[in-house]
Amino acid sequence: MKKNDNPDFTFNKEAEIKKNKNYIEYEKKIDIQNVYWGTQTQKSLDNFRIGSEKMPVEFIKAYSHIKKAAAIANFKLGLIDEFKCKCISDVCDDIASGKLNDNFPLSVWQTGSGTQTNMNLNEVISIIVNSKEGKNILHPNDDVNKSQSSNDTFPTAMHIAAVLEIEDHLILKLEHLIKTFKKLEKENAGIIKSGRTHLQDATPILFSQEISGWRSSLERDKQLINSSLKYLKEIALGGTAVGTGVNSPKFFDKIVAQELSKLTGKTFVPSKNKFHSLTSKDEIVFTHSALKALACDLFKIANDIRWLSSGPRCGIGEITIPANEPGSSIMPGKVNPTQCEAVCMTSIQVMANDTAIGFAATQGNFELNVCMPVIIYNFLQSVRLLTDSIDSFDRNCCTGIKANKEKMNSNLHNSLMLVTCLSPYIGYDNAATTAKTAFNEGISLKAACIKLGFLSGERFDEVFKPEEMV
Repeated sequence: MKKNDNPDFTFNKEAEIKKNKNYIEYEKKIDIQNVYWGTQTQKSLDNFRIGSEKMPVEFIKAYSHIKKAAAIANFKLGLIDEFKCKCISDVCDDIASGKLNDNFPLSVWQTGSGTQTNMNLNEVISIIVNSKEGKNILHPNDDVNKSQSSNDTFPTAMHIAAVLEIEDHLILKLEHLIKTFKKLEKENAGIIKSGRTHLQDATPILFSQEISGWRSSLERDKQLINSSLKYLKEIALGGTAVGTGVNSPKFFDKIVAQELSKLTGKTFVPSKNKFHSLTSKDEIVFTHSALKALACDLFKIANDIRWLSSGPRCGIGEITIPANEPGSSIMPGKVNPTQCEAVCMTSIQVMANDTAIGFAATQGNFELNVCMPVIIYNFLQSVRLLTDSIDSFDRNCCTGIKANKEKMNSNLHNSLMLVTCLSPYIGYDNAATTAKTAFNEGISLKAACIKLGFLSGERFDEVFKPEEMV
């Protein structure tokens, strides 16, 4: 297939069938492109030339699972014959494998129900089968869309795509980063450093304890995300247009859920209330809020690592991170915490997506939410960004973290907050006076304590033990 070298083309509204395939003639330059979509898809392309954001391939894959499961259910219920079921199933397998990705070009900014994307699937499946057979075997609505509506298939595809991307990709990368931090905890056992609160010196902490805080945050985020997925495994299919199940036969929803579970390896069940499933997007909002919690923790961890590695001579400098690439086009030898900055930016995008999803979820007008494409687009972008940034952060930064023991020890013993261990012996007020005197006169805590007459040198050495403060 020849590629059009002019990116500024527009589609001709007349798409004609030639040689059992759909061909489109560009207005600015004639080119032949093998595509299998039909009239409804073409109308959407013509009417919604908005932005560059397309329906995600992960979502199209999830939708193909629905079409295959629905075909099997319709066959088992005697609504289509075995040949039609096999034809639909075979094309769905090709869609799920990614072979036909170019046939799903529709914009996210389309009808709020996602009807045109549903019809895109129906048309591609039917046209491919009919082209192969050389005659009209399948009708996009009467056969491929039988017992279904865009209003129940689209939210079902949202749930399936969300579950698959989180369980099969995000959680795996998150678990690997958790393992990296566990390894770092063991490697840095026994190293004492200064703690910090309010960006100011605080009482000592073990470096392994600090890392354990990072690790535990991610473990809790994993628990929160996993706990939310059971709600996404309830699907709207069988509700059809408004939740009543019109034109959807009895047991269709149960059979489809069983088939989807076989296809995906996940346990999907019919929603107990289809009216809720069509109009409310609370399950998606709930899961994404857990993703936002993960983004918040990743932002915090990346910032901690960025600050701790600051320097190398004029910053905190208590750890070193891999020097992956030059950090400046003008300052030779400069290395920046680029992986940390990438994590911060992806986390910001996830938080922004959460706002968009929340607003879109309010648009459940009567029996249908009418902002579903933007919800799933933002949701899947969040999962993808978190998955990729966690993997990059893990491989290119966290695995290479090294403690600068000398700097940690120097900062620890230069910290005035070690005076906290003197409070039980000289009292809070006297300890505060000792710290202020040491700071103002540029002397050690020991010298200040002796000067003020609070403790003798020998007694100070007996009670001043930073290693016992962790």
